Amino acid sequence: MKNPKKKFRRQKSELPFRLNLIFFGVFALLLLLIGQLGYLQILYGSKLQAEVNRSDNMVETENVQRGMIYDSTGKVLVGNKAHQAVSYTKNMNVLPQDMYDVANKLSKYLTVEKNDLTSTDIANYLLADSKNSKAYAQKIPNRENLSSKALQEKEIAAVKKDHVELTARQKNAARIYKAISGAYQLSTVYIKETDLTSEELSQIGEHLSEMPGVKITTSWTRNYPAGDDVKSFAGTVSSSKVGLPSDEVNTLLAEGYARNDRVGQSYLEKRYEPVLKGTKSQTSVEVSSGNQVVKRVQKYAGKKGDNLVLSINSKFQEEVQKIMKEASQNAGGESTGGYAVVMNPKTGAVIALAGVDRDPSTGKITDNALGTINEPIVMGSVVKGAMVSGALMDGVITPKDNTMIDKPIKLAGTGSKSSWFNSTGSANMPVDVSTALEVSSNSYMMQLAMKEGGFKYKEGAGLAGMNPTVFNKMRGYFEQFGLGVKTGIDIPGESAGYKGPSSAADIGKALDLSFGNYDAYTTIQIAQYMSTIANGGYRIAPHVVEQIRSSRSNGKLGAVQSTTTPQVLNYIDMSKEEKKMVTDGLYKVVHGTNKYKTGGPLASISPGISAKTGTAQTTTNGKSTVTLSLASFAPSNDPQVVVALALPGLSTSSEADNMNAAKKIYEAYWKDVQSKSSLENPTKATKESAAQNLNG
Repeated sequence: MKNPKKKFRRQKSELPFRLNLIFFGVFALLLLLIGQLGYLQILYGSKLQAEVNRSDNMVETENVQRGMIYDSTGKVLVGNKAHQAVSYTKNMNVLPQDMYDVANKLSKYLTVEKNDLTSTDIANYLLADSKNSKAYAQKIPNRENLSSKALQEKEIAAVKKDHVELTARQKNAARIYKAISGAYQLSTVYIKETDLTSEELSQIGEHLSEMPGVKITTSWTRNYPAGDDVKSFAGTVSSSKVGLPSDEVNTLLAEGYARNDRVGQSYLEKRYEPVLKGTKSQTSVEVSSGNQVVKRVQKYAGKKGDNLVLSINSKFQEEVQKIMKEASQNAGGESTGGYAVVMNPKTGAVIALAGVDRDPSTGKITDNALGTINEPIVMGSVVKGAMVSGALMDGVITPKDNTMIDKPIKLAGTGSKSSWFNSTGSANMPVDVSTALEVSSNSYMMQLAMKEGGFKYKEGAGLAGMNPTVFNKMRGYFEQFGLGVKTGIDIPGESAGYKGPSSAADIGKALDLSFGNYDAYTTIQIAQYMSTIANGGYRIAPHVVEQIRSSRSNGKLGAVQSTTTPQVLNYIDMSKEEKKMVTDGLYKVVHGTNKYKTGGPLASISPGISAKTGTAQTTTNGKSTVTLSLASFAPSNDPQVVVALALPGLSTSSEADNMNAAKKIYEAYWKDVQSKSSLENPTKATKESAAQNLNG
């Protein structure tokens, strides 16, 4: 019995010792903590207090009204229509539950557009409610070991699996939640931009204090007072729902855009986006260390986007569009449309850009003004002015030695090729440069091509000895006039045209190229080519934006920010004598005395014009057709305006359609754009009229 007692005494004596040891350790740690607190208080107390009281300044931005687009007379083509709207600004420290409550509250008073909700949208809406989120989380095994992101994904998957059906009110709330939950902190998104009813505005206004972040504000959408046709070259702007285009989102975000910002999507709206967008307003937001907004102070009210003033005359544009539509309709058959460009040859200012597409199977016609810059067409003889100019520059003909006999060209493997008036060879006659243009001699152009290719023509011979580099040589001269290259017009999406194959096996096609029946060009290229001849040899980039101007406080056009000056792309290195040979030929096309002249019907146009007509043999839907083209300028002695047009896919019985359309276009030009009486001072009347409207 002694041993147990002794053992019991030892255990009892050890317990107080262990407790004392623990108490001593706690006391020592407490002393260290007190010492550390005292040390921090004495040395860093003021610094830590400042951190507690710290506030950060952040910047909240809001969009401004977009700049407008005017025609040359000051008429609004693209404007802004103001709408009352409901927006949401996401403040600091906002939780999904807060936005869920706002969405449900707002859905009682506001009905948003019924766009489709995905299963993920529905899940996000339901899980924003903390009760729902907690209930689903409890069903997930091993949730303690999952990251918050992984847990959220599991919850979303669980909601989808349940196939929860929302009521109509819940769907409306879910759409609102989707809109506001996508906002960044201190950014503003529109919940509904247009078509708010007076009842919605009234009810929302009464309950704004119950929905933090919700505001009744103003939004703008593009409108088109002169008609929607202008969209074809003005382009479009994205909505706040679409936001930034996916292929440019990173670039635009780096430039300071928000994901839901409106941005120009195409053509002028895209090309001049930096000008039209304006500068956002900036509000300084002071945020406390607890992420609470202390105060807001507007630092910059924002600046409306600058405006574009176009060189296009909208009344004239409408007339030309109507003329091309009628020409395509009247042609019928396999006609595929019609395109026309009217421009100032001395400045490159585009006055009209009109076009239509036609479906040959149904006859349906749709507006397509941009077809003038992106639809390559085999134009035919209209390009012969560039061909003879190239031959003169190449030296294969000279002002003193340029006469050849028009005759059918008969070569092995190519068949007989001839001028339209001399298919049998019965009308063989000597022609020089100007006469070749007047009568539109194919034979003359083919003989020039063979000379440029170093080939001596002999009837029945093959073209194997002709150098294939002749393709590049001829195209090089054509390109100096704008044929086969981009013109540099200030509208995105321009085509450079189409070049056919040019190997040794295709050498026979070099003859077709010489008279315009091989490569394809756009109508704007034809206009630039004729402008280069008309202005004495300067290839000038076409433009549709004449000025960039600010806005006055009353909304009217303000000061000129910049004016487009002519951009010379290259100069044609020809002597005055050589150039005169070409312009004389274009004048004789209309006013010459040769019985085979091709532009006689144009002689009734006043003031007198110079021109080159074109006919290309084509096939449309398996049927033999022609493309009619025309390039012209007026007046012949002092060119003020160039008219170029193309009518593809016509029947051979419609060969006057291009000239009839040209007559109507010139008549409209002298009526709507420039008075004939102003020719002594050709720009004065137009400028004075435009200035009065633009500055009024």
